[in-house]
Amino acid sequence: MGFIELSTPRPHVRLLTLNRPERMNAMAFDVMIPLREALEALSRDNDCRVIVLTGAGHGFCSGADLEDPGVIPDIDGLGLPTIALRSMGLLEDVIRTLRHVHQPIIAAINGAAIGGGFCLAMATDLRIAASSAYFRAAGINNGLTASELGLSYLLPRSIGQTRATEIMLTGRDVSAEEAERLGMVTSVVADDELLTAAYALAEKIIGFSQAGIEMTKRSLWQSLDASSLENHMEHEGLGQLFIRLTTKNFEEAIRARRDKRAPNFTD
Repeated sequence: MGFIELSTPRPHVRLLTLNRPERMNAMAFDVMIPLREALEALSRDNDCRVIVLTGAGHGFCSGADLEDPGVIPDIDGLGLPTIALRSMGLLEDVIRTLRHVHQPIIAAINGAAIGGGFCLAMATDLRIAASSAYFRAAGINNGLTASELGLSYLLPRSIGQTRATEIMLTGRDVSAEEAERLGMVTSVVADDELLTAAYALAEKIIGFSQAGIEMTKRSLWQSLDASSLENHMEHEGLGQLFIRLTTKNFEEAIRARRDKRAPNFTD
């Protein structure tokens, strides 16, 4: 059995499960490289509309595996500094891929999201937490830096600079309930209801225009890098015009409201 499991629990929904529960789904290269490859393949899967990412067992992802990091590919003949750079690049590629996959990605956080696992969760588009979930920027506790894999970029933009600074500098645990108050997750549910809640959210998204959802994801991520409101409004406006002029979605939405039915967007 591989360290990544893929299934189709509902029509147009793909469930990706980190499957190394004995190590709390730690970020060994044998896990992260297949995860990146699976995400890239799903981005090309035109039947897939939403991806749900979760972990097997009682943890979402416990960060770097300090005991068994797995096999680092293509490092023969390299010195330690170059191996270190290549290794970090492989993990960073996973974060980039989460951003560039066409479909929205919902993290169903079923337990600990520690260190790199915290980063992995924050790099998804939406997050739902089980009541047992918690988050920890663990690098600072290990004598390292708490900023890794984009966390010092993503977390302040999600909850604000001051709160993110306190969480990252103290390395304390953030409970699921606090994460919801801060806006890190959209909701907290009972552990045994986590995937059901994620699928319900996915099915709501699937009811809308595929092109509209993909363009919205793209715009939201690009907004984080926008140099100005003026620059970003131009990007948003072009996206809106693109969907409006190349589909009949708007007309279908008007008809559906008139007929008191759900719209059927065919793009």
